[in-house]
Amino acid sequence: MHEVNVLDLITPEPGSFTIMDRAFLDFARLYRLTQAGAFFVIRPKINTHIKRVYSRLVDKTTGLRCDQTIRITGLRSCDYYPRYLRYVVFYDAKTDKRLRFFTNNFELPALAIAQLYKCRWQVELFFKWIKQHLRIKAFFGINENAVKTQIWIAISVYVLVAIIKKRLSIKASLYTILQILSLTLFERMPLDQLLNDKVLQLLDQETSTQLNLFG
Repeated sequence: MHEVNVLDLITPEPGSFTIMDRAFLDFARLYRLTQAGAFFVIRPKINTHIKRVYSRLVDKTTGLRCDQTIRITGLRSCDYYPRYLRYVVFYDAKTDKRLRFFTNNFELPALAIAQLYKCRWQVELFFKWIKQHLRIKAFFGINENAVKTQIWIAISVYVLVAIIKKRLSIKASLYTILQILSLTLFERMPLDQLLNDKVLQLLDQETSTQLNLFG
């Protein structure tokens, strides 16, 4: 299923916000959110055609570059989304990037719109960290409780191993330690013996691959 089709599975609630990247830019689907009284913040695509209707003053010391009321002028897009949109541009000094946003919310301050997207980015970074460190390849359940449970179990394992690594002053990577533990789950042996330098060095020589916690 294409990413944008996920919007068809969302039941919009009046007053709620959906924060999306440009891959979800579909004006017909966005208009359904507007008709339901829900709000969105989304990155526009480079080839999106717009026309400025009105410009509001912005404080550029905050990173804001523009806050405009616009309308979509694309051949079909203007039919799919016939109402005005708000166009906010924010300059992120840390990344030296100009970030552009469309939103149907005209009440919040322009800076709040940019901050909402930043919150979404933090969530994305969190899941990127999960992919890199916890290596959850698939979820065993798809409901909210099942997903949360599996993530918390993986995080708990990661933290416990990090504590072991620090307390025993182990130089090997967390992945190497996890690999040894996964192969010796049913062996009754003190951790300081199980994770001695000789064993760790041997394992590092045999494999350079990372452990999948849930392979």
